[in-house]
Amino acid sequence: MGNLVPQAGSTPAKTGDESRQYLTFTLGGEIFALGILNIKEIIEYGSLTEIPMMPGFIRGVINLRGAVVPVIDLVARFGGTPAAIGRRTCIVIVEMVQMSEGSETRQDIGVVVDCVNEVLEIPATDIEPPPAFGAKIRADFILGMGKVAGKFVIILNVDRVLSLEEMTFLADLGGSTPAAEPSAA
Repeated sequence: MGNLVPQAGSTPAKTGDESRQYLTFTLGGEIFALGILNIKEIIEYGSLTEIPMMPGFIRGVINLRGAVVPVIDLVARFGGTPAAIGRRTCIVIVEMVQMSEGSETRQDIGVVVDCVNEVLEIPATDIEPPPAFGAKIRADFILGMGKVAGKFVIILNVDRVLSLEEMTFLADLGGSTPAAEPSAA
């Protein structure tokens, strides 16, 4: 499907009444969103290499123009059963930037989604804080709830959902993500 946005980096903090653009996608019948600045491209689902002894939410790795890119199943990451692969399933490539001892490390991570919907511009005034309880996913995974056409879109906190440190820790344990881990807030 090609490059979506050539610029990389993390999503800036929400300020004032300005709008932000979000890529919306469907997972298990619910609509989620990621800040467009984190998205590198969207590709078809295919040819994954499974890695033994990884947590259930790590589907495997793909070769993306010579680079090894881990692929995460968000449904499994949120504590559910791995998502079924369908005709519209695709992989969203997200660039993570991690600061360590004054240097910047960039890591591409693939995210399996049921289908990509559209890019939406959501004004900051239409974004509510995440719910303290009642969500099917950890509260720290939610950046906010965007109001779009009378419905809510769950805006994911990409730095928490795709935390390299937490995923490395879980991979070292060889386990999976706890379904209802308390919020780190």
